[in-house]
Amino acid sequence: MLNRKFNITLIVCLFSLFWLGSVNAADVAKIGVANLQQVLETSNQGKSAQEEIKKQKDQMEVELKQKGGEIEELRKQLERESMVMSKEKREEKEREIRIKINDFKSLEKRYRAQLQGLEKKLVNALLKEVSSLIEEIGKKEGYLLIINNTGVLYSPNSINITDQLIKQLNARHAKKSDN
Repeated sequence: MLNRKFNITLIVCLFSLFWLGSVNAADVAKIGVANLQQVLETSNQGKSAQEEIKKQKDQMEVELKQKGGEIEELRKQLERESMVMSKEKREEKEREIRIKINDFKSLEKRYRAQLQGLEKKLVNALLKEVSSLIEEIGKKEGYLLIINNTGVLYSPNSINITDQLIKQLNARHAKKSDN
């Protein structure tokens, strides 16, 4: 009798384990990892944003360099002519230089803010596009979760969707460019 109860209990336990195992196996969580930094750096849209920012930055640097050269030329002129200038004329030139320096600093600050604003605008537009694409991929391919790899300590390459994301983003960008 004891042996029979043991066998029945063992059969019920094994059945329960198989049943629980099959329930868990049916609900496998599909998780994806994406490297958003890589997307920003290597996608066509990311590269064009970087080029636009660099172009704007170079243009601003040329103008700032020109203004800096003008200030330096005024300083040299003041040094050369300070001995033969009257005190009032020297003070006027020094005041003119200080004003130009302040103008230079405010222009530099304004350019920096413009550059940051442009960068923020372009990156946000790209991230919005990437987010939309990630949502599409997630729904289409049945992902439970897609995360940025920034805080991930380990993930197998099989769940990394970065290359797929870049390809689809480039295709979208090419389609928009053609229109």
